[in-house]
Amino acid sequence: ADCAVLIVAAGTGEFEAGISKNGQTREHALLAYTLGVKQLIVGVNKMDSTEPPYAEGRFEEIKKEVSAYIKKIGYNPAAVAFVPISGWSGD
Repeated sequence: ADCAVLIVAAGTGEFEAGISKNGQTREHALLAYTLGVKQLIVGVNKMDSTEPPYAEGRFEEIKKEVSAYIKKIGYNPAAVAFVPISGWSGD
C-alpha cells in the first residue's frame, strides 16, 4: 500500500492504552512501516468525547506523543497529516 491511515482514539485512557509499551497504536504504526508503507495519515478519533468536546489541547498532546513514537520507527512527523475526527458525529 502507498498510504496508511492510523486511527488513534482520543478518549481519556484509550489513547494512553494504545500508545503504551504494548499498545495497538504502536503495534499498528510499526507494522505499517515494516510493511513498507511510506506515507502515513493519523486520524485522531473520538474528538467529540474529549473534555471539552474537540479540545485542541488534547489533540496537540496526542499529536506530540504519536509524532515522537513514529519518528523513532522511521517516519518523518513533519510529513504526517494529523486530522481530528469523530466517527460518531461524522466530523
